[in-house]
Amino acid sequence: MAAGKDWSPETYARFWGLRLRPALDLLAQVQDLPEGDVVDLGCGNGAVGPALAALFPGRKLIGIDQSPAMLAEAAATGAYRRCLSEDAAMWEPATPPALIFSNAALQWLGDHDTLLPRLAGSVAPGGTLAVQMPRQFNAPSHRFLREFAADMFPDRFDFVDWHPPVRAPVDYHRLLAPLGQLNVWETDYIHRLEPDGVGHPVRRFTEGAAMRPFLNLLSPSETEAFAARYDEALAAAYPAEDDGSVLFPFRRVFIVLQMPAHPF
Repeated sequence: MAAGKDWSPETYARFWGLRLRPALDLLAQVQDLPEGDVVDLGCGNGAVGPALAALFPGRKLIGIDQSPAMLAEAAATGAYRRCLSEDAAMWEPATPPALIFSNAALQWLGDHDTLLPRLAGSVAPGGTLAVQMPRQFNAPSHRFLREFAADMFPDRFDFVDWHPPVRAPVDYHRLLAPLGQLNVWETDYIHRLEPDGVGHPVRRFTEGAAMRPFLNLLSPSETEAFAARYDEALAAAYPAEDDGSVLFPFRRVFIVLQMPAHPF
């Protein structure tokens, strides 16, 4: 199921504070970089760019993304030396960077058994690969999307052979521990979402990312029916609190791999 249409920076940024927090938690665990550039792989709208630039002053910060709209927003932050339109699955650095930082991007790509070791091997000796990905795919917020799409539009959606794109933390530990000094962990964030009068708050959150591939294949009338069914199910799974807000648990996995200063 392809992403199709370009990303909407405005929709994605609607919950920018909640989306930024995991990136800063990941960044806090990056230590002792060698000389070299910093790459924001899948930089999106550049939300993490100012933090990366502030933490690593004097280094060239490069943003990589495929979305023209997102890259334009990233460039406008002024944090990046260059913003390049490239496919993260195929991207290779011209020179080994000190840090490849990827926040909520690699879940869109397959074959992590090959991708993550390849990225780790492309950093400079002593450099770091730091990755954060959502692991929310079996939660109601994401499971409902697959179930309702397959039920309502079987001509376009088939999840019979579907597998979660992000695996358990122990799987990434087994994959990457032989390569260097590794820190893998998982965090459940509890997001308090305020109602805004347009659909369930969780639906409004997923519209910026998880819901995109589904909406890209639906007509306006189909979108309306799909969203109505989704809203109804979300109201049962994530009921409103007394003040009207909704508590939304969201799980993310983190990987920080520092490569040896001298290759084995």
